[in-house]
Amino acid sequence: MKDRLQKILARAGYGSRRACEKLIKAGRVSVNGQTATLGMKADIEKDEISVDNRPISKPETLKYIALHKPKGVISAVTSPDSRPTVRDLVDVPGRLYPVGRLDVDSEGLILMTNDGKLTDLLTHPKYEHKKEYRVQVEGSPTPRQLNAWRRGVILEDGHHTLPSEVRLASQGRKTAWLLVILREGRKRQIRRMGQVTGLPVHRIIRTRIASLRLGDLPPQKWRYLTSKEIKKLKE
Repeated sequence: MKDRLQKILARAGYGSRRACEKLIKAGRVSVNGQTATLGMKADIEKDEISVDNRPISKPETLKYIALHKPKGVISAVTSPDSRPTVRDLVDVPGRLYPVGRLDVDSEGLILMTNDGKLTDLLTHPKYEHKKEYRVQVEGSPTPRQLNAWRRGVILEDGHHTLPSEVRLASQGRKTAWLLVILREGRKRQIRRMGQVTGLPVHRIIRTRIASLRLGDLPPQKWRYLTSKEIKKLKE
């Protein structure tokens, strides 16, 4: 049965459908020896599909893993330098890639999977899935500063962030902990929001992605999702 090429590649573990579309547009995909074009269909059982001149394998068993990323680890499959990646922390064979990202200095929940369809569902901006964080900021946040986060902040590049949910969790002598829920995930967004509003960010720990929670999973450790968790994410 023929299917769209980007869908086949996503099921085979080459990333989200959007990422697979980029592979096709870049001319890195071929079908039966011919360079593929966007919109092309193929049959995984009958056609020879290759990426970078290497035939793809038939779709692997879908895997879903929750990982507690520690500080200093890159949210990627490969590293441009000597720093470790989230893939290095998960000792499971086959293709796995992170859904969404945390910057190298941030910590917390990362979902690792080879399910391209779920990756699209959780990362496409139109779905506005909630992601929850514990954020340590410098000083004592004022109501005005917190309300700015709730309304949305204009970042230095002119982007107006979506309104976020934020509340003061605890106040210390020099820093405070905030509970922050975002519906988007721009690069280093929380740190940039803190910079613009005069609340330098010291630490970020992601505790939830949509319905999936970090719970008491220790740093550097991972676990398989339960069937109930997988079903809820897909809903």
